Amino acid sequence: MEKLPEIINAISQLIAAPSISSVNPSWDQSNQSVIERLHGWFSGLGFAVETFEVPDHPGKFNLVATAGKGADGLVLSGHTDTVPFDENRWSQSPFKLTEKDQRLYGLGSCDMKGFFAFIMEAVRDLDLKKLKHPLIIIATADEESSMCGAKALKAKYQRLGRHCVIGEPTELKPIRMHKGILMEGIRLTGQSGHSSDPSLGNNALEGMHTVISDILAWRDELQQRYQNPAFKIAVPTLNLGHIHGGDNPNRICGNCELHIDLRPLPGMPIDDLREELSDRLGKRLSNSNLTLEFIPLFDGIPAMETSAEAAIVKAAEAMTGYQAQAVAFGTEGPYFNAMGMESIIMGPGSIDQAHQPDEFLALDQIKPGVQILKDLINKFCF
Repeated sequence: MEKLPEIINAISQLIAAPSISSVNPSWDQSNQSVIERLHGWFSGLGFAVETFEVPDHPGKFNLVATAGKGADGLVLSGHTDTVPFDENRWSQSPFKLTEKDQRLYGLGSCDMKGFFAFIMEAVRDLDLKKLKHPLIIIATADEESSMCGAKALKAKYQRLGRHCVIGEPTELKPIRMHKGILMEGIRLTGQSGHSSDPSLGNNALEGMHTVISDILAWRDELQQRYQNPAFKIAVPTLNLGHIHGGDNPNRICGNCELHIDLRPLPGMPIDDLREELSDRLGKRLSNSNLTLEFIPLFDGIPAMETSAEAAIVKAAEAMTGYQAQAVAFGTEGPYFNAMGMESIIMGPGSIDQAHQPDEFLALDQIKPGVQILKDLINKFCF
């Protein structure tokens, strides 16, 4: 059997296996090499390991490693992919772990390949035959792009456990709520023509002015309707991020497209928001003779909320000394909660380093991070 690596060596090996996921095909890579490495390690620890290719996503794989039997198990989960990188802004190779100034530098060190090494260290000396409730390790594909890994798990398994920790970087502080993400394209098609005679065309850019005014009014209404003081920004945010229309000053604009980003609070379903926006803009432009189209830029990520009274929330608060908080970034948590789990987001490293050049994990996170995982396993599995 292959000797199991120590924690820093394990992080090094995971970082050395590139697994970028991106909506840009020129960047997108398979995560198979990471999954294969995890398969070997957790098999060696005594877990029953299953891997499967994500349907309709060639080269993308999920892993589920299980020890023990029963329904009310503890799930420790992470994603195996990383974001793309700007090599010119890195001080060293993103794929070579560099230890410097009490930090471990490398792409995925905190977001979030390092978490799998923490899990392995936490279970290394456990007698898995004595588990009273199952311990399940999940490794997913493409969290940073399509969420196809989490969606495939939800489609394949009705339930994998009751209590779930997703090890995104939170400086080992529990998170029980986060906002969702909705990105939408809005396209108007009118009629081009010579600018000297407006009657020759139908200006899509002028129509988009109406759309923008209505969207900003909708934003105000949403922020009056929905507020949650647990969040640093207590209201849903809506950003006008990109616009393009027309081709020349002396031509009536025949086409115009706007891209928006909406971050809904828990209790604001994405499908309902899309329907509400479609209905109000459709009515607003009903007499314009402009063609209105909506283009989902991606499926969207639901907001997440796990009850403050959930056992995993209470346990994490007691073990860390921090009250569970809320964040603005999205995770796989809502998909796991939809499978009947109660999920928290809690892992080593800081979100401030995620998606940044010279991403790092502070060495002082290792000892407490491993101990928290040991304590959670002992509470929920033994």
